[in-house]
Amino acid sequence: MTQETIISIFLGIGLAASTGFRVFLPLFVLSLAAHFGLWELNDNWAWIGSLAAVITLGVATLVEIFAYFIPWVDNLLDSVAIPLAAIAGTAVMVSTVANLDPVITWSLAIIAGGGTATAIKGANAAGRLTSTATTGGVANPLVSTVETGTAAVVSTASIFAPIVATFLVIIILAFIFSIYRKLRPRKNRKT
Repeated sequence: MTQETIISIFLGIGLAASTGFRVFLPLFVLSLAAHFGLWELNDNWAWIGSLAAVITLGVATLVEIFAYFIPWVDNLLDSVAIPLAAIAGTAVMVSTVANLDPVITWSLAIIAGGGTATAIKGANAAGRLTSTATTGGVANPLVSTVETGTAAVVSTASIFAPIVATFLVIIILAFIFSIYRKLRPRKNRKT
C-alpha cells in the first residue's frame, strides 16, 4: 500500500465522518478541493469537481445549514439524513480512495465510510431529540451551530491534514461512545 493510498483512506474517513454532522458540507468541500486541484478524485467521480457540482453542492449545503436552525424541521431533517449520511459517507470514501482493488475499496467505503457517518448521524439525531425534549427546541440552534462547525473543521482538516482529521474522528467517536455508555441502562445482575 502506497502513502497516497493511506492518505486517501484518511481523507475518506474524515469526510465520511463529517457527513454524519452535515450531509452536503463535506461533499461541497470535496467538490471545491477537486475543482481547484487540491485533490484528485477517482476517474468515475471526477464530475464532483465540475463547476456545476460545486454550485449545486454549495446551494444544497446552504439550504441544509439554514434548515437545521428551524425548530422541529431539524428533527425531521435528522430522520431523513440518517440514510443519506450513510450513502454520502460511502460515496465520499469510494471517491477518494486511490489504488485499491474495487472489492476492497467498496468494502472499506461501506464499513468505514457509511458506518462512521451513520454512527455520528445517529448520535446527533438522538442528541437533537433530547435537546428538543428538554428545552422545547430552544437549544437546537446551538446544537446546529456546533454540528456545522464540527463538520466544517473536520472536512477542512480532511483536505489539508487527513491524518489529523482521522484523529479528530477517533476523538469524536470515543466521545459519542462514552456518552452512550453513561446513558445506557445498566442491567441488574443477581448472583
